[in-house]
Amino acid sequence: MSTPDTASSTPGERPAQDHGFFGQPAVLANLFGVELWERFSFYGMQGILLIYLYFSVTRGGLGIDQRTATGIVGAYGGAVYLATILGAWLADRMIGAERTLFYSAVVVMLGHIALSAIPGVFGVGVGLVLIALGSGGVKANATSLVGSLYDEHDERRDAGFSLFYMGINIGALFGPLLTGLLQKEWGFHAGFALAALGMALGLAQYSLGRNKLPPETHVVPNPLPASARVRYAAALVAFVAVVVALALAGVVTAGRLSTIVISVSVVATVGYFVMMLTDRDVVGVQRRRVYAMMPLFVCSAVFWSLYQQQFTVVTIYSDERLNRNLFGWEMPISWVQSINPVFIIVLAGVFASLWTRLGERAPSTPMKFGLATVLMGLAFFLFLAMPSGPHSVPLVGLALILLVFTVAELLISPVGLSVSTKLAPVKYRTQMVALFFLSVALGTAMSGKLAGYYDPHNETPFFLVVGGAAVVTGLVVLAARKPIRGLMSGVH
Repeated sequence: MSTPDTASSTPGERPAQDHGFFGQPAVLANLFGVELWERFSFYGMQGILLIYLYFSVTRGGLGIDQRTATGIVGAYGGAVYLATILGAWLADRMIGAERTLFYSAVVVMLGHIALSAIPGVFGVGVGLVLIALGSGGVKANATSLVGSLYDEHDERRDAGFSLFYMGINIGALFGPLLTGLLQKEWGFHAGFALAALGMALGLAQYSLGRNKLPPETHVVPNPLPASARVRYAAALVAFVAVVVALALAGVVTAGRLSTIVISVSVVATVGYFVMMLTDRDVVGVQRRRVYAMMPLFVCSAVFWSLYQQQFTVVTIYSDERLNRNLFGWEMPISWVQSINPVFIIVLAGVFASLWTRLGERAPSTPMKFGLATVLMGLAFFLFLAMPSGPHSVPLVGLALILLVFTVAELLISPVGLSVSTKLAPVKYRTQMVALFFLSVALGTAMSGKLAGYYDPHNETPFFLVVGGAAVVTGLVVLAARKPIRGLMSGVH
């Protein structure tokens, strides 16, 4: 989708006239495409993962206890975002953002192949570990690469991230639809195989446009000294050995996975903030911006602990409470996961246009974060207005709730990705993006933990407590938006 202006530009230029992709830099189309296919495979697989774990063997599943299954899904989702730390570290210290993205996509593809080809719990373990590690590298670095296309004060940045986010949701729309259909007709492993094919297509598409990205995406910002590499390699081997030993000793179990991921996420978050704030090169405006990230991080973690219930509580809700009968045909459970992407595709362009038109008059980032979290809490209250009883909730009722999810998501997710690149200290450009994803990791793992308290036969306490906590958190951030903006030092 190059224009004459961009076609003649050397890689890495960011000319003001480069509007080759819906008013954005032309090379955004390549990142848009790889993320679309990666999300196709990711959400396609995740749309059928929970039911694969807890469905009985006679229904093609593994027959795992439902509470344990939700914990596994939450832990896996948290591990994906936790792995952004490793992906960001590799980019900033070892091989650069572009190469990390490429190799991570290969690992994701191998994970989906393992999940589709290896039967039983072992296949789940191998597949989810590879997908989590690879997806972490893709997510942190794709976001960082999009940020590299814009100067700090380019007002197209938020709109560009919104378009990028639309690519994510096109993949998220078709992934669950197609994998769910294959799962229903030919079984779970057929669905997992389609996810592997989608990732292979994304990898092939990305390979064609790698050389058009800015040259700084191939640079290692903070190279690891050669003398330190042996020490880091030894630490990695020791870490893997400890994890294996704990698993063999029965300390690391499926039922404890979500708690473990929550704990690791908290420790990693504290470590990241301490590392940045004690770095002698992070001073003045850069230091204040790191402090500004703290309340945004907490708000984001609370938001995602509710939003990611789409893959735990909402999946169970769709299985047991939703009327999925469509003119005599029972809709696959996973198709519910495609409702939110439809709304995103419709509304992402509206939000992108709105932020572009408003410019400096648009709501500040803290206000968007606060409003998003309040809306998520209110969405959980809406579940209480639905009819009671098994398979009694109309599809339109759940769709309206997911519409509120969507509006809240558009207020925080693309904006959060954008602000993490704007608040980042120079030395920690990609790792600040990883810090934002740590909030998602923490929230996602918490969603798995919280889902264990959901009871389809007694929903009121769950929806009231979880929704109320989100509303309170959002209101606190809204009340503190002015001092937070002060710390952001000119970043809107």
